[in-house]
Amino acid sequence: MTERISAHALKSYRENGFLLVKNLLGKEEAARMREECHALAARLGAGPDPTWASARELAAGSVERTTLRHCHDTQFHSAAFARLLTDPRFTDVAAALLGGPNVQLHHTKMFIKPPETGSPFPMHQDHPYFPHARHSVAAAVFHFDDAPREKGCVRVVPGSHRAGPLAHIEDGSWHLAPDRWRLEDAEPCPAEAGDVLFFTYLTVHGSGPNASDEARTTWLVQFRDPEDRPLDDRHGESLGQGMMLRGVDPTARGEVGRG
Repeated sequence: MTERISAHALKSYRENGFLLVKNLLGKEEAARMREECHALAARLGAGPDPTWASARELAAGSVERTTLRHCHDTQFHSAAFARLLTDPRFTDVAAALLGGPNVQLHHTKMFIKPPETGSPFPMHQDHPYFPHARHSVAAAVFHFDDAPREKGCVRVVPGSHRAGPLAHIEDGSWHLAPDRWRLEDAEPCPAEAGDVLFFTYLTVHGSGPNASDEARTTWLVQFRDPEDRPLDDRHGESLGQGMMLRGVDPTARGEVGRG
């Protein structure tokens, strides 16, 4: 199960709460997935801008305005995403990080940060959005094009996951106090097309605005151990939640009177 990542990498993930896996996808494959994302965005047309209000405040002075394109549950829009969800290159790493053979889907989301106006994300944990009993939930950010600092790469606070759930400010989104958790103090994780950044849902992270002349295109997969149960249903509308990506769901029970 751990043959795709080294013991050193696994130890680093446990200690720091994140791991950048280089070249999980090939460059040509990443480019094709980038085309899938932008084609999907074109089919969906202009929709509501999901930029957080706190993100606009964060970007003030950096860019005149900020925008963001996104799509939840991408595997229901294109089979290319469905195939990648169960690709062993991804699921084997996910299983190793979870510490068990089984990997269950929570949700997927595509993000496109447009050139020069791509919105930032203030520092936060993902935990407040979908808290779980055992905190097994983790994220994988697939990079379909390069994400240097100027494109607003993800930034993390190493070891922050060890503090457990933190108190967040809720103002239409969940984020940490900006005077205590400054984006510029976090460690940047620049990535190349084909790289995948994994982090726990307790790891404090955010990202800056895209000030470059090229879009930043990523795909987020949130996954968990199937034996870890959600503490509420605030994210229960995600399509495909509970789909097994690797192994089995040992908690599954047949319904009486069915079949």
